Amino acid sequence: MNVRQVVPRDAIPSIDDPVFGTEYFGEPDDEMIVVERDGDARAYPVRILNYHEIVNDEFRDEPIAVTWCPLCGSAVVYERTVGTRDLTFGVSGKLADDALVMYDRETESEWKQSLGECIAGELEGTTLSVSPASMMPWTTFRDRYPNGVVLQRTDAKSEAASETDEPESIDYDARPYERYFQSEGFGLGAHRGSEGRSWDRDDLDAKTVVLGIKTGDNAVGFPLPWVKENGGVVTTTIGGSDVVVFASENGIYAFRNPGYEFEQTEYGAYEADGTTWDEATGESADGRSLEEVPAKRLFAFAWQDDHGPDAFYSA
Repeated sequence: MNVRQVVPRDAIPSIDDPVFGTEYFGEPDDEMIVVERDGDARAYPVRILNYHEIVNDEFRDEPIAVTWCPLCGSAVVYERTVGTRDLTFGVSGKLADDALVMYDRETESEWKQSLGECIAGELEGTTLSVSPASMMPWTTFRDRYPNGVVLQRTDAKSEAASETDEPESIDYDARPYERYFQSEGFGLGAHRGSEGRSWDRDDLDAKTVVLGIKTGDNAVGFPLPWVKENGGVVTTTIGGSDVVVFASENGIYAFRNPGYEFEQTEYGAYEADGTTWDEATGESADGRSLEEVPAKRLFAFAWQDDHGPDAFYSA
């Protein structure tokens, strides 16, 4: 694992006192990290997270860290409770294999964001628990959760808003990683305009969106285009747990499968057990709900860095 200091600690400021509202200032297709419990939903815009990378929040009495690594395209929500302590996380300014390294303010231990594992400090070897969450466009969130709320802007300064290592005032209308997301290269070098890392696969692009699920020692990444090619739905078993993975234009989502046979109709709906199911929420037309699976959404290269080249689902 290659760990390096890139910017000063906290030059990218976490959000520790998040404020939510019903109005959103961005574009309809802006991606949101969404946390939902019993119909209560919160959206955390990537447009905001690009400048902060971590939101320390408490949702329905659950301390969570909503985390985002722009270089890895890695959106993961973690439980902040470790043992008997609730940790709060900040941005260390380091990268581990091009992944965000977080630190906790209670022990100053360092954590690789894409892996959720402590890589240095008092808690080294400890792994954070992934909390169920998903990603979807703003319009999908507002349609599916009309009473949901969205994270609001702050007046903080961030290094991500600057051409130097010195934080500057944030223009949330700007897109600091747009060129990187559109380019073929990946990693810090590609973001900074120099040569990126090499990629030796021809079956999968390095920045293909993957939904990663880990159960015990079993880790499986589901590339979005592969699930689409499989009719938009995959049912499989991971570590003894039956799951169903849906892929659509809205994103890629995973739920526990009660034993149904799902298939996508010619109209794009998902059918099973005599009803239709929403791929983003797991809710059925007759009022039932699938249980969301804790999962990570990230680029293929980051999943491969953490779990190896064979940790991908193949039909």
